Amino acid sequence: MVGVLSGCAAVILDWTIHAVKHLLAQGFHADYNWQNLILPGIGMLLSLLLVRYVIRDNIGHGVTKALLAVSRNDSKIKPHNTWSSMLTSSITIGFGGSVGAEAPIVYTGAAIGSNLGRAFGLSYRSITLLLGCGAAGAIAGIFKAPLAGVLFTLEILLFNVSMSALLPLLISTVMATVVSYIFRGQTPVFACTLTPFSMGNIPFYVILGIVGGLGSLYFMRTTLHLEDRIGKIANPYLRWGICALALGLLIFLFPPLYGEGYDSLVALLNGQEIQLEGRSILDFILDYPWGVPLFFALIFFLKVIAMTATNAGGGVGGTFGPTLFAGAILGFVVARCINLMGGSVPEQNFVLVGMAALMAGVMQAPMTAIFLIAEISGGYALLIPLILTATVAFGTVRLFEKYSIYTKRIAQSGDLLTHDNDQAVLTLMRVDDLIRDKYPRVQIDAPLRELVPIVSESDAAVLAVIDAQGRFQGMIDLATARKPLLDPSKYDSWHVYNIMESAPEYIYAGEKMDSVMAKFDRTGAWRLPVIDEDRKYLGFISKSRLLMAYRAELKEIASED
Repeated sequence: MVGVLSGCAAVILDWTIHAVKHLLAQGFHADYNWQNLILPGIGMLLSLLLVRYVIRDNIGHGVTKALLAVSRNDSKIKPHNTWSSMLTSSITIGFGGSVGAEAPIVYTGAAIGSNLGRAFGLSYRSITLLLGCGAAGAIAGIFKAPLAGVLFTLEILLFNVSMSALLPLLISTVMATVVSYIFRGQTPVFACTLTPFSMGNIPFYVILGIVGGLGSLYFMRTTLHLEDRIGKIANPYLRWGICALALGLLIFLFPPLYGEGYDSLVALLNGQEIQLEGRSILDFILDYPWGVPLFFALIFFLKVIAMTATNAGGGVGGTFGPTLFAGAILGFVVARCINLMGGSVPEQNFVLVGMAALMAGVMQAPMTAIFLIAEISGGYALLIPLILTATVAFGTVRLFEKYSIYTKRIAQSGDLLTHDNDQAVLTLMRVDDLIRDKYPRVQIDAPLRELVPIVSESDAAVLAVIDAQGRFQGMIDLATARKPLLDPSKYDSWHVYNIMESAPEYIYAGEKMDSVMAKFDRTGAWRLPVIDEDRKYLGFISKSRLLMAYRAELKEIASED
């Protein structure tokens, strides 16, 4: 069910984007495509209004949102995400927004899996698996690439998948691909003409891998930096205006930045020169031999700005498609430079392999990059350079950046699930689930006489001391306070504040579990109080409860069933 529905969603999104482009193309015929100055901004504005006044939810960064749903929201995704990302991204891209449709369709597929799992009352583990099936099916459906869908889920989305879980993932991607074949045909998405692999070009593929790794670093860091800077503009309409102007100018000057850019990509994959005569006022640059790689190098560097401006200005789209486009451009630039310097390498091969290089670096998913590019192009004859270049690019970017473009922000917030079971367990555990409020509360100024009946009626080892506003002030350890409590002469002259002690450390509501574990290790305490931001007492977490929960969670994620 998830595979079929995800495949249908991919077909609908692809059809809708092309329908919007076709409708707009009917009404504009002008030299230099002057409509490129305004159409992308109109699409961004329409998406902005839909998100703000109809959807009323943040639906950008689909892959990152799916990752957060798994780690912090019990794999629950809101029902509107089964259609909202599709609607807004089709408008954004159809009007020329320089983003990709893949991240929105991944979020849509994940939402389909999540909501079906919840509708049938399944467990967190099963809902998570269905979420992964939806994402895998979405990738398979949009690219007609079943193996790439599975690998995408394994490398990027799900932190720990057992062998038994591969079966539903494979079924989902196969069904989604079949649906896509029925409605879109069996031709590869990027059918191309390639030259047979030559062993003599291996050093050049290594160079492309290194350049791709450095290009990936630029792509990631520039994107995140620009998002932060633009995000500081509080007024959404001012932000839209600035981004729409910037995007319109970029596309006007560099037409391949329009939309996903796949038309230019297909031309390069088939060894064709991109014709810009009458489409750009900068077309004269292409009249010079070195002007061609210069022009396309500028497109590579500016694609990040165009993509970020689209998303930050109110558009909805992903980085998946722009990564493929930028990788193709980078591969072309490297190949053309080599040829201009006296070499002889097949440029279309380098365009294809460049896509894998940048994808392996930006997403830090080399296996997905290798097999996705092979599947979408029919380029299995280039498997050796694909593996070599993707691996070198991945290794290069890992020297400088540990996380992918999808996981860096999540890792900074401590919400990232990884293939490390220990770290995954800590990420899944929540402070709120471990709090126990069985410990009696006593007022800080109460005489000891009032403690006697409380102690006699409770089996708790500690008492929580609070003030009149319920704020935590300290704790009474009955093992150390036994002597005054057994001395009747002190019942009226001594008060709670005379025998209480300060907590060695505080745990805050919503605190990350690795921080909680560090506090227990640092203090050696058996239990620590939990308070909120106003210092209100919520309960205690004991080390025994913490270890029991850790063991149960570890057993759950390591289970093969």
